[in-house]
Amino acid sequence: MRKLLLLMTVVLVGIIFIARLFYLQVYNTSAYNLYEDSAIKKEFNYPKRGYVYDRNGKLLVANQPSYDVMVIPREVVPLDSANLNEFCNLLKITKEDYNRKMDRATNYSPRLPSPFVPQLSKSDYAVLQEKMRKYEGFYIQKRSLRSYQTTIGANVLGDIGEVNRSIISKQPYYKMGDLIGKQGIELSYETTLRGTKGIKFIQKDRFNKNIGPYKDGIYDTLPKPGKDITITIDSELQAYGELLMKHKRGGIVALDPSSGEILAMVTGPSYDPNLLVGRDRSKNFSKLYRDSIANPTFDRGLQAQYPPGSPFKVINALIALQEDVVDTNDRFTCRMGYYYGSRRLTGCHHHKSPVDMNSGIAQSCNAYFVNVYRRIVDKYDDAGKGMNTWAKHARSFGLGNFLNNDLSVGQPGRIPDGDYYDRAYGDNRWGSTYIVSNAIGQGEVEATPIQLANMAAAIGNRGYYFTPHIIKSIEGETIPSQYTTPKYTTIDKEHFEPVIQGMFDVYNKGTAATLKVPGIDICGKTGTAENFVKIDSVKTQLTDHSIFVAFAPKDNPKIAIAVFVENGYWGSRFAGRMASLMIEKYIKGEVTLKHMENWILTHSLENEYAKPYSGEPFKINGETTLQVIDNYAIENQNQSTVKQ
Repeated sequence: MRKLLLLMTVVLVGIIFIARLFYLQVYNTSAYNLYEDSAIKKEFNYPKRGYVYDRNGKLLVANQPSYDVMVIPREVVPLDSANLNEFCNLLKITKEDYNRKMDRATNYSPRLPSPFVPQLSKSDYAVLQEKMRKYEGFYIQKRSLRSYQTTIGANVLGDIGEVNRSIISKQPYYKMGDLIGKQGIELSYETTLRGTKGIKFIQKDRFNKNIGPYKDGIYDTLPKPGKDITITIDSELQAYGELLMKHKRGGIVALDPSSGEILAMVTGPSYDPNLLVGRDRSKNFSKLYRDSIANPTFDRGLQAQYPPGSPFKVINALIALQEDVVDTNDRFTCRMGYYYGSRRLTGCHHHKSPVDMNSGIAQSCNAYFVNVYRRIVDKYDDAGKGMNTWAKHARSFGLGNFLNNDLSVGQPGRIPDGDYYDRAYGDNRWGSTYIVSNAIGQGEVEATPIQLANMAAAIGNRGYYFTPHIIKSIEGETIPSQYTTPKYTTIDKEHFEPVIQGMFDVYNKGTAATLKVPGIDICGKTGTAENFVKIDSVKTQLTDHSIFVAFAPKDNPKIAIAVFVENGYWGSRFAGRMASLMIEKYIKGEVTLKHMENWILTHSLENEYAKPYSGEPFKINGETTLQVIDNYAIENQNQSTVKQ
């Protein structure tokens, strides 16, 4: 019985081995086995990456040839000292670099190719090509690098860089040395732009010499070029916005309200996208990324979460009308920021009192909106229910979420609700008086510039918006319906007209009266946000941020814009001027307000940004911030061009 069991075991194992060998050699001819077969050399042919055009057909991103020195470690023949010195000189590396790169390639795979020295210049390639036959195990692989036809829009266009092990493990398409979109359009539309690699399988003999195509090339494939795309950006408007933001920090986002297309997406400071091309990419990126003060790789238009300041007041006005807690004729007394005759929230400025909704918006009255906000929250017996209702309306404008756009980065902002304050203060231990700062866009409310621009677009459209997006068209494709389907707010259409009239009067008789653009009816809202930082663990107030949102024209708007300038004092000083100039540039195609343009171009805020590191008092031309604001208010009292 034991002999029979042993015989059966031997026969069974033999059958299993024969079946497996038959399967591997006869039935299994998949590409996976070709990749694993060490007797077959794989050569990749990289496709042309798709071009990028702006909305007017201007070429922004093209390609340029690049040459990578590749290595297959186990095929490398050790070099004598003379040849090693020559090879290192040709590649412009040291012997230490050579050993380090060889170790890296060996650790990746001794039998698979990996980049040894990527992105050679044409001149280096020409010299090296003649001598490559001397260095077995090395070969040159041609591919394309990006060629930026512009110096603007680095945050929009993004860049490409080498994949890492994490990407390779998650996406088998990529191999060591492949390039992938790292940020901006290059990341968002990587699969569209990259195309598909081609491959050749080459048979090798037992001496490791190439003997021709494997099976006459039946498994070889040709590369498929990437698709060209057109983005929504107006490159002239983008360039103008970056010019205005020079020597300043902040973000500008401009949208087309009728489609949600992003016309400009400016972050300041920015950088030339050509810095992140070629062999110096890694070094240059490290310098940009490690600049923790200017932080040029941080897209402030999409990622910076700021208190929205007074522009948020128009949301409170709309919610109050929808909830029927005020009408446009209700008036509230303002005594320079006091409300209910006792408590002072923050400084207001000189305007007539009492204040109705129109003048409350036009003059940006803090006391008016504190009363309005409290009525919204206190409408219900439970403050949490009031806050949840308020938050639902605010979020319907795209605030407090990522907007589901096609951009590579972003932040959700914050719209607090009842649960938020229950966690902060305890259940039923708080009320509207605890959170009145939300009335004027301070407190716990935060928004990004793109969210504020989208908010302005929704108001200009009288209650709906299209998801902001950067793609206008893809070669041979249509853009997803999520970008062409309108999204409606929770506010009824009839409530928008009085608020829009108030924003129109901001330009006619309110806080932006000096910022008018001839021939264009603009609706806007100035804003100032308090700016606190920690210096040596002490909470310190720096110069306020300057904010402005607007849309134009008043009816059937063509542009909605949000401008946020860090440490820019008050809304009409920097952000308001920049918004008016951007609107005129886009609608008219030229700028006639040369005095305003010259003022912006000749005024820098670099001294403001240096204050936390200088130890000097926070003064402007020898005066404190409050003195400057008060003097400016007195000089412009007749036109009400004051802080808010």
